[in-house]
Amino acid sequence: MASTSNGVPPTNKMLEAKSLVGVCQMTSTSDKEANFAVCRSLIEKAKMRGVQMMYFPEACDYIADSKEQSMQMAESLDGDLVSRYRDAARQHQLWLSIGGFHQKGPESDPTRVQNTHIIIDDEGNIRATYNKTHLFDLDLQGRVRLCESDYTVPGQSIVTPVSTPVGRVALSTCYDVRFPELSIALAQQGADILTFPSAFTQTTGMAHWEVLLRARAIENQCYVVAAAQTGKHNAKRTSYGHAMIVDPWGTVIAQCKEGTDIAVGEVDLAYLAQIRQDMPVWKHRRHDLYSQVIPLQSTSVSDDLDKQTTYQFGHVHMESSCVFARTSLSFAFVNIKPVLPGHMLIASLRPVERLSDLTQAEVSDLFSLVQRVSNLTQRLFNASAVTVAVQDGPDAGQTVKHVHVHIMPRKPGDFEENDDIYYELQKHDRELSAKSPGMRTVEQMAEEASMMRAAFKDSL
Repeated sequence: MASTSNGVPPTNKMLEAKSLVGVCQMTSTSDKEANFAVCRSLIEKAKMRGVQMMYFPEACDYIADSKEQSMQMAESLDGDLVSRYRDAARQHQLWLSIGGFHQKGPESDPTRVQNTHIIIDDEGNIRATYNKTHLFDLDLQGRVRLCESDYTVPGQSIVTPVSTPVGRVALSTCYDVRFPELSIALAQQGADILTFPSAFTQTTGMAHWEVLLRARAIENQCYVVAAAQTGKHNAKRTSYGHAMIVDPWGTVIAQCKEGTDIAVGEVDLAYLAQIRQDMPVWKHRRHDLYSQVIPLQSTSVSDDLDKQTTYQFGHVHMESSCVFARTSLSFAFVNIKPVLPGHMLIASLRPVERLSDLTQAEVSDLFSLVQRVSNLTQRLFNASAVTVAVQDGPDAGQTVKHVHVHIMPRKPGDFEENDDIYYELQKHDRELSAKSPGMRTVEQMAEEASMMRAAFKDSL
């Protein structure tokens, strides 16, 4: 299969017609009904212009007059306002990026809200949510204090880019644009479009807005879509505006003028692929000199796992139905012949034979996933400990020539002698045949993987 220059298989969209996206600019106030009316009218306008995905700015639901009011007005994802956005997406057959929704805080911190970016598909389903990770905190002693962390819970994970009709869309929000590591991590996971729905201040917007967006587009060779708040929201707050779309070459291809508006731009993934091919910067990175950015929460646990029908595991082609988690560099799957209940395997996506063949980034990613799967399997299988083992080479018992880690939940008395597990591990897959004791069918493996997918998704 061909691949783009960052190692990501090209989407089918590259072979199809170009698509249109719409980026919105608006002036939210504390009037939620008026704000939604604006959003609905812009959705209708976007549909008339042939847009397939519409992007709204941060705080498109409301900008309150005080922190207290902001927390009081927050809703849950299953509340009335999100339901109306979902209905609008379904009615107009349009994908929506709700760039910043004030979601009620978690039970552990109910006095603050979550700044949540929501992706809704054209059937009204929520496809992904991302809680803003970088919070804008400005405290100039005696002059001004604008600390988002006073009333917002920071997000704790990176969300894998979402496959949409316009390409793979990565989720981030406003202040995140100043941290290139996040964009790099998302690009490494296959992002075609980086998004930065925002409410930039006049001062920072005039100085940095366009240059930051163009920089993220150029260095990651991605489209950038940045919806924006504009104008005066209340007596204390004004936003810069200038919502725009930037192509992978860094050219601003669409931009809103003053006031409430929508700008429409073309996303051409064939053009994106050509840029990555002609200037293969991802191949030129020197990870022997500096570390690779590794997204610690870069797991895929839903439909994206099945975008490819098989996963290569040495000489074996593993059915995707048997895989329950994937990061940018590793994947986790159930065992065809487990030594113990809950015996799972983690392997590098790149099929190399020995641990020493992995890059530093791959090692870090692999064992980060090992840690998370170990914790999960111990809980799911009511174990008190976990044996983690690597058979690094044939003389160590390796039968599949592909780096992989065994995770085996342990209980008191599961073996007469504790270290007998290593003897069982060494012999367990020497005779892999349908008649071999303990050998499972693909259907049996898929059933366990389905359970693991659900549990893994809940643990994120």
